[in-house]
Amino acid sequence: MPVPAILLAAGASRRLGQPKQLVRIASETLLARTIRVVREAGADPVLVLLGANRESIAEAVDLSRVRVVVNPDWEQGIASSIHAGVEALLRLEPDADAAMILVCDQPRLAADHLKLLIGRFEQAERPSIVSSRYAGIAGIPAIFPASQFSNLLALKGDAGARFLLRNPACPMIAVDFAGGEADIDTPEDLAQVTSDGL
Repeated sequence: MPVPAILLAAGASRRLGQPKQLVRIASETLLARTIRVVREAGADPVLVLLGANRESIAEAVDLSRVRVVVNPDWEQGIASSIHAGVEALLRLEPDADAAMILVCDQPRLAADHLKLLIGRFEQAERPSIVSSRYAGIAGIPAIFPASQFSNLLALKGDAGARFLLRNPACPMIAVDFAGGEADIDTPEDLAQVTSDGL
């Protein structure tokens, strides 16, 4: 069974000053690029969480091959999008045995890394979290087994999936992700990524 993906893209990008979902890197928006990478990795279904600026995002990005989930509570923090994504997944695939959680602003993310995460999850002897590792920490993208869905649904406010990776409630496998620490939260971040030639 393919691993479903929950792509969190509901935030307002206030520090960046523009919707990060629509920032273009090499002529492709960050959201379109991440959707492409996730699909190339074989994740299915792909649920995309939208909230702020969802109308302009839907106009600019081809969402025809993903399941759009609107989070009306996006202003309450990233945990609300995780809740909406997991709940939507359970309605769509009640027997799902895992979910990959990821965001759209990691410009160095590639399908090969996601395939590696999926492979490690499938090879694990017992249900395990499979996280990315960069800058000395465990982070997302990460795959959570179904046993951890209740913990994802218990997150509050701005506590995202990384919060659960600090003290995992089940075995965890960490996979190195070179460049995973690069994200785009501020104009300076965007300038750095652009200067790096991405």
